[in-house]
Amino acid sequence: MPVGCYTTGRYRAGRIVLGARVAERLVRDARALGLGAFEANEIHERLLALGRASFGPAGEGVVRLEARAGEELIESTRPLGPECETWRAISARVVHPGPGPARGAKRAEVAELASARAEAQAAGVDEALLFDAAGRLVEGARTNLALALSDGRWITPPAARGAVRGVALDAALAAGVALDARDVTRAECRGAREIVATNAVRGARPIVALDGSPVGDGRPGPLAAALAAALARG
Repeated sequence: MPVGCYTTGRYRAGRIVLGARVAERLVRDARALGLGAFEANEIHERLLALGRASFGPAGEGVVRLEARAGEELIESTRPLGPECETWRAISARVVHPGPGPARGAKRAEVAELASARAEAQAAGVDEALLFDAAGRLVEGARTNLALALSDGRWITPPAARGAVRGVALDAALAAGVALDARDVTRAECRGAREIVATNAVRGARPIVALDGSPVGDGRPGPLAAALAAALARG
């Protein structure tokens, strides 16, 4: 199947949350993958129109645009579904494949991410954490990750490991949340004070349990609060 890329955003009462960044992601990734040239303003307006048509002026839901070579943009929407303030996660069995053909691009078909999402669904949890062949944390099946380690440092896995360049994580960093890019082992994940999942649709979601055990004291902490505050300003 030909490579594609996509962007998703949260439509809420006539606006796209982090809309400029959500639109620019599709422009950036389509260019990097050779899928065409788009204008960010036009993509933003198309996402807004899709949201209004699907959810109404006061409604809320998820909008998506997908780019493929030689094809018109593919539109889709879906309802938000349950909104859980805290998440539970598992460590995925599948190994992360590493960087794709365009580092950081949100590609439409990545078998390992799809497999990890299926693992999470089968386990009845919200997210699956993917590690590479060397045992280093890369990303969640549908999110970027930030951690407060046992020594108090706030970190995120290095982009070079192959994670999608997430809109929410970019926005939080731009808003001043200080996260060091650092490799994280499975043991450090198990011993972390906090693990927080971020994406453009859900914002910042504290992961309070990993593989059935509490993360830290099992409650959201300062890192989750800082990320949520930064995204709220966006």
